[in-house]
Amino acid sequence: MATRTSGGRRHAHRVAGEPAYVLHHYDWSESSLILDLFTRHHGRVAVVAKGAKRPYSQLRPVLLPFQRLLVSYSSRDEDGAEVHTLKAADWAGGLPMPTGAALLIGFYLNELLMKLLARSDAHPRLFDHYAATLPALAGGEDVGVQAALRAFELALLREIGVLPELHTETLTQLPVRDAARYGLDAEAGVRSVGPGEAGLRGDWLREAEQALETAGAAQGLAAVQQVCRRALPELKPALRSLLHYHLGTPMLRTRQLLMELQQP
Repeated sequence: MATRTSGGRRHAHRVAGEPAYVLHHYDWSESSLILDLFTRHHGRVAVVAKGAKRPYSQLRPVLLPFQRLLVSYSSRDEDGAEVHTLKAADWAGGLPMPTGAALLIGFYLNELLMKLLARSDAHPRLFDHYAATLPALAGGEDVGVQAALRAFELALLREIGVLPELHTETLTQLPVRDAARYGLDAEAGVRSVGPGEAGLRGDWLREAEQALETAGAAQGLAAVQQVCRRALPELKPALRSLLHYHLGTPMLRTRQLLMELQQP
């Protein structure tokens, strides 16, 4: 909601009761923080939480990652500020803080969102997918966790418009063939792979496309996760290559930490 002050020049931009998750925080001063929030209707926004580091601040125990919040913030439009002022934040439910590998995987999702989403670019469906993915990370079953992670990566790439239509070979625009294998290329899209080259089966690609198309607020990513379970070894390197290309880096900080933890 935007309002005009009595002077007629300044516009106050106010948002109230907005669903949000904390993606990252930075020290702003001895007593305050700057937070990167993923909000449902306004996308990724930065807010300053004044006094949040003080021992008795009401914000301090609330501003935690992976917890659903309802936030209120405001800013002055004419200042051109990209950082808003946090007015209130209330806990709106969530699971206990993940630990170990689940915690790092959660931070990996946050790092993807911070690097791939432009500020103030709303993705309400992706917000819902993120909220639904978090409980799966603490499920304990490795296959289930990996399937949830791959499903979210697929949904993220589709939401930002860089995932090709999976049921069609991009160059020829012909439907993929069931028994043939295909690669996912950042520039060439879905392409046939040569003999002995790893790839995803055409029938799997078609099922994955259908699951992504029907993944809405009600169904979420459950169908996509089920499809991902059947191609985890082939899907992981394919998505990693796509993500590296669009991120512009071969290694994320959280992925490097995960690899270090998994070393004997």
